[in-house]
Amino acid sequence: MIVALKVDVDTDRGTREGVPALAALLEEFSAPASFLFSLGPDNTGKAIRRVFRPGFFQKVSRTSVVKMYGIRTLLNGTLLPAPHIGQRHADVMRKIAASGFETGIHCNDHFKWQDYLSEMSLDEVREEFDRALKEYRRIFGHDAATAGAPGWQATANSRQVYDEAGFLYASDTRGESAFFPQMEGRVFKTLEIPSTLPTFDELLGRPEFPDEKIAPHYVNLLRSDRPNILTIHAEIEGMMKRPLFRELLAAFTENGVRFVRMDDLAREILADRERLPVQPLVMAEIDGRSGQVATQGVA
Repeated sequence: MIVALKVDVDTDRGTREGVPALAALLEEFSAPASFLFSLGPDNTGKAIRRVFRPGFFQKVSRTSVVKMYGIRTLLNGTLLPAPHIGQRHADVMRKIAASGFETGIHCNDHFKWQDYLSEMSLDEVREEFDRALKEYRRIFGHDAATAGAPGWQATANSRQVYDEAGFLYASDTRGESAFFPQMEGRVFKTLEIPSTLPTFDELLGRPEFPDEKIAPHYVNLLRSDRPNILTIHAEIEGMMKRPLFRELLAAFTENGVRFVRMDDLAREILADRERLPVQPLVMAEIDGRSGQVATQGVA
């Protein structure tokens, strides 16, 4: 069974503390991963507006958000200044690349992309994403080859911007298998590789999933007829829930899982490009997450 790990890095603290801790744990298990970085201001505190979304309070109560992220992070961009992640932690990001992990773009401003993407014009999307492209290039010395959106948010405008960037692939959605996305009557050329497994924060705190049942549950969800894509977070698996993530890596290893990098998987998939399906990319609700997210539809 194949597992690809995609690491979303959302915050200043997650970059500073969670990323190195997570990288050390992954190296312990010889598990490659793809780190997608938030590169601009950390405005996490502004996300308080999500209290009006259905299901938000249930998620907050289940996942101990204050303990997980810390008071300092939850005030960034409101009562405290928004730290610029790329400017403060370029050395951390470069060390990840030097250690052999894939790197890519999560966003410029996580809050802005997750909460306002659907309202942004093409020019606004292009301008916002260009900030991330330029900061990535400044830090790593080359162009990014992939991106994965905060909160699994996607629009036709964002997918056009991905195409303009010439990415190898993207990972914005939840779904079953790789596809070329179709939105608003248009087919986009950037391969989409969806996350196929639930995230930790969609399971944590639910009565049916106490911590001791998390790893066995993931093992039971694995399939051998397709790659299994798991999105993890530097702020969760790399910090508060690092011991639990170690249990999961051990369980995967004991069950013969082969870990692969997302970019290697993308190249393998694209070798048979002509047989890849075109499928709708639609916004829908999924279990355990508040609001709507980008999902793989049925053609």
